[in-house]
Amino acid sequence: MEAEGLHIRPVAEGEDDAIWGMLEPVFRAGDTYAIDPQIGRADALAYWTSEHAYIADASGPVGTFYIRRNQRGGGSHVCNCGYITARGAEGKGIARAMLSFSLVEAKRLGFEAMQYNFVLDTNTRAIDTWARAGFTQIGRIPKAFKLPDGTYTDALILHRFL
Repeated sequence: MEAEGLHIRPVAEGEDDAIWGMLEPVFRAGDTYAIDPQIGRADALAYWTSEHAYIADASGPVGTFYIRRNQRGGGSHVCNCGYITARGAEGKGIARAMLSFSLVEAKRLGFEAMQYNFVLDTNTRAIDTWARAGFTQIGRIPKAFKLPDGTYTDALILHRFL
């Protein structure tokens, strides 16, 4: 197994530096998340850890993700997740392991489905990972995201029942 020795657990108090170390380069790049690339540390951490946040650890943090309600009220049975693999840890099965864990954990938390609202169609690696895990594309938003180079790309909506 590529992600051997990986331990996934809830974020603990005092791990802000580790989480920010993974979030900052991804958010600053501005090419995968619909987050202001200049978001401050406190706001980024609040966004990421607002409900259920996790760390993937393999002798140090190699990934992080969150699980949260996609909508409130009548839509609160569907969750949304965000995943980031630490720079230098890509291609080692970390994202697949976080996804597998999140599917089980989301069900344990009482969610009935998982939906990704805004997956950029340029993020082909993630799209392939989600498709292999049984997610179906249920929508496409044309030219929904302006990339740092000024070009536009579509955003996909992916869904899977748990």
